[in-house]
Amino acid sequence: MNVIVIGATGTIGAAIAAALRPNHTVIPASRHSEHKVDILDSRSIAALLDANPHTDAVICAAGDAVFKPLADLTDADFTTALSNKLMGQVNVIRCALPRLRPNGAILITTGILGARPMPGGATFSLANGALEAFTRAAALEAPHLRINAISPPWIAETVAALHMPPQPGALPAAHVARTYVAALEGTATGQTIVPS
Repeated sequence: MNVIVIGATGTIGAAIAAALRPNHTVIPASRHSEHKVDILDSRSIAALLDANPHTDAVICAAGDAVFKPLADLTDADFTTALSNKLMGQVNVIRCALPRLRPNGAILITTGILGARPMPGGATFSLANGALEAFTRAAALEAPHLRINAISPPWIAETVAALHMPPQPGALPAAHVARTYVAALEGTATGQTIVPS
């Protein structure tokens, strides 16, 4: 399959691209790569897809929110989470739907804070929960494609980089990337898939 990986310069995105390369053609895309894309701008996503008209699948491992206590969150913090983590990936789905080849796939990324919130993670929980619900709804209207959300646990490399205490269930990015490959090559749709 010809697969665009959005967020390919990030920890998870780079691992996904590496895991796909043995059996698929990968087009790595990000704000900082040769294939530039900004998920906040649907025109940017459409331009990337139009420049690669034989794309079978899009995997998005991009999107951000704000980590801080609920009492300290501002309107701007919520706007960041909703416009970036949530609507950025909704934009990916909307733009990819009419442009992918039949029997292709769209995979977006949510995360553990959707199912298991923690103090400070309210905007992530908000965006992840909404994305998982949207995935279920969008899949109902895309009979020619499979749409799934992948909900990674804590990523071991991220925990180490942030100097956080060990997180139960944390997995290396390469391990999590195998779940994306399995979802891409599988038959499920409208699901939230949790790497294990």
